[in-house]
Amino acid sequence: MRFTLESGQLDSKTSLDKNTDDGFHTSIDTPSMIESYRSVPVPTKGRFFSRFFAFLGPGFLVSVGYMDPGNWATSIAGGSEFGYTLLAAVLVSSFMAILLQALCARFAIATGRDLAQACRDSYSRPVSFILWVLAELAIIATDLAEVIGTAIGLQLLFGLPLIWGVAITAFDVFLILYLQSRGFRWIEAFVVTMILVIAVCFVGQLILAQPSMSGILSGFLPSPEIITDQRMLYLALGILGATVMPHNLYLHTGIVQTRAYELDDAGKRNAIRFATLDSTIALGFALFINASILVLAAAAFYDRGHGAVEDLGDAHALLAPLLGASIAPVLFAVALIASGLSSTVTATMAGQIIMEGFLRIRLPLAARRLITRGFAIIPAVMMIWYFGERGATELLILSQVVLSLQLPFAVVPLVMFSADRKKMKNFRAPAWMLVLAAVIAVLVIALNIKLVFDFLAG
Repeated sequence: MRFTLESGQLDSKTSLDKNTDDGFHTSIDTPSMIESYRSVPVPTKGRFFSRFFAFLGPGFLVSVGYMDPGNWATSIAGGSEFGYTLLAAVLVSSFMAILLQALCARFAIATGRDLAQACRDSYSRPVSFILWVLAELAIIATDLAEVIGTAIGLQLLFGLPLIWGVAITAFDVFLILYLQSRGFRWIEAFVVTMILVIAVCFVGQLILAQPSMSGILSGFLPSPEIITDQRMLYLALGILGATVMPHNLYLHTGIVQTRAYELDDAGKRNAIRFATLDSTIALGFALFINASILVLAAAAFYDRGHGAVEDLGDAHALLAPLLGASIAPVLFAVALIASGLSSTVTATMAGQIIMEGFLRIRLPLAARRLITRGFAIIPAVMMIWYFGERGATELLILSQVVLSLQLPFAVVPLVMFSADRKKMKNFRAPAWMLVLAAVIAVLVIALNIKLVFDFLAG
C-alpha cells in the first residue's frame, strides 16, 4: 500500500487486496474517507514525546462519546439522590471503556480495517445488513441525544424555546464542512477545545459547590448498597449502560488509521503502544468530567438537602440559588452546548465509517450529516410539539435505551475478531486482556438487557 504524505490521500491505484491467510474474504478496492485523511506524519525516530504527539488526538474524539448529553441526566440523578456513592459506577464504567478502546486501537492497527469493514468481510450479507441497520439506529439515537442536549443548552443560556433550539442544530452542517476543509488535525483541535471548555466549566462549578473531599474518596470505593438498594442499582446500571457507546467502537477503529505509521511489524507495534496511550489519557479526561457531573450534583443538591433532581432544566435552575452564584448555571449551560457540538462532529464521522464499511457507499460528510440530523430532528420536534418540554427528557432517555439495545452487536464482534489469531497475527491481545474484554462483553450485555426490561416494565 502506498500513500503520499503531501496530499494526505492514498494512491488512487491502492487496493487492500484479499489475503488468503488473514481471516477476511473480501477486498477493499477504494480508499475510504478515513484513509483519505491519512496525512498525519509519524516520526520513525526521535524523542518519545514527538512520536507520541503524532498519535495524540483520536482518543479525544472517542472520549466525547463518554461525556455526551445522554450521560448527564443519569449522573445528575445519581449524585442528587445518593451523593457520592455512585462514583464507583463511574470509575468501573471508565475502566471498561479504556480496555475496549485499547482493543479497538490494537485491532485496527493490526488488521488495517475498521470494525464495520471487518464485519462486512467476515459475515454473510444478511448478517452484515442487520448489523449495519442496528449501527445506523445507534448513530441516530446518539444524534438524537446531541440534538436535545444542545437545544436544552441553548434554552438555558439564551432562553430559546426548545423547538427553536432543535431547528438551529441543523445548521451545524456548516461547522462540519469548515472543519473538513481544514483537515483532520483541525477536527481534533476543535473537539479537544470543546473538551477543555467542558472541563473548565465544571472546575468552576466545583469550586463554587465545594464538595466533600472525603465523600469523593469514599465514593470511588464500591459500596454494598449499590447492589442491595434497588433504586441505586438501577442508576448504577444506567451509568454503566450509557457510558460505553457502540458508535465509539466503530469510530476508534477508523480514525486511529489517520496516522501515517510504518506498516511493518515494528511500526505497528509502536502505533499500538502510542494509540493506546492516547485513548487512555483521553478517557481519563472523560472520567474526570463524568465524575464532575455526579460530584456537582452531590455537592449542590444532596449535601444541601434538596433531594433528587432528574431534569437538566431543573438542575440548571437550582444551581444559582443553592450555590449563591449566578455564574454557576451559565457554566452548566455552556458545558452542555460544548458537549453537544463536539459530539456532533464525532457522531458524523462514526456514521460515515459505518456507511462506508458496511455498504461501500461514500457520501460527503455534509450530506451524511444532513441525513442523520434529519432523522434525529423529526422525532425531537414531534415529541416537543405534542408533549411539551417533558417530551424532550423522555426522548433523551429513549435514545439511551436504543443505544443499549445495539451495544452487544458491536462489542461481541470486536472481542471475537481481536481473539482471532488468524486475523491479528503477531498482534493478538494478551490472554488477560481478552479474558477481561469477554467478561466486559457479558457484563455489558447483561446490564443492558436489564435496563431495557426495566424501561419496558416502567
